[in-house]
Amino acid sequence: MPKIENNIDDVSKRIDQSAAEYGRDPSEILLLAVSKTRSVEHIRQAMDAGLTHFAENYLQEALDKITELKAEDLCWHFIGPLQSNKTRSAAENFSWVHSVDRLKIATRLSDQRPESLGPLNICLQVNIDNEPSKSGFHADGLVPIALQIAQLPNLRLRGLMAIPRAENSFQEQQAAFQKLAELRQQINQSLDNSEKLDTLSMGMSGDLEAAISQGSTMVRVGTDIFGKREQQQ
Repeated sequence: MPKIENNIDDVSKRIDQSAAEYGRDPSEILLLAVSKTRSVEHIRQAMDAGLTHFAENYLQEALDKITELKAEDLCWHFIGPLQSNKTRSAAENFSWVHSVDRLKIATRLSDQRPESLGPLNICLQVNIDNEPSKSGFHADGLVPIALQIAQLPNLRLRGLMAIPRAENSFQEQQAAFQKLAELRQQINQSLDNSEKLDTLSMGMSGDLEAAISQGSTMVRVGTDIFGKREQQQ
């Protein structure tokens, strides 16, 4: 069994164990493989192990991979910073964008999404710890913006995404994810007849158990699938 396949098996077991511990159905938690800087060959190995959802941070690199793998039945997620002049490419080539951090970006994605592809699934990135170095909406005041974005015609607002501050304590990791889960609940309580948010994109290699304990529906894992980047030559 190739190393990547072994790694995926290990991560899947972690997800299953955490789901069992917190009374959750593991089928409701998607393992999203973060394939930024990884080769197409590495992606193919992950595909052979059963993964079909891949996440990219860098637009041009992602577009090259999407083109090379266009014959495959894959779902591509964009999770990196998105500049206004790059929204068209994202709208035309991805099924999901997790990193919507401004109303302007959401509006451009809606305007530029080809109708033939159906609505683009998006998550709003939340700067859950109010870190100056990170992008994302602040929790305060997000509800009215989310309601506005939910009305954009060619988007489907699915949920929230966050990259909390790195914490060693499991309880501190949980606290940040709990804030994001509560924020989703606030937004859902304010949505009238619109579709409720069903997605919490939170948890990575080092904190996925804490994220699952607080309701994560997508864990974004790169290192624990593909190994440390410096080893991937």
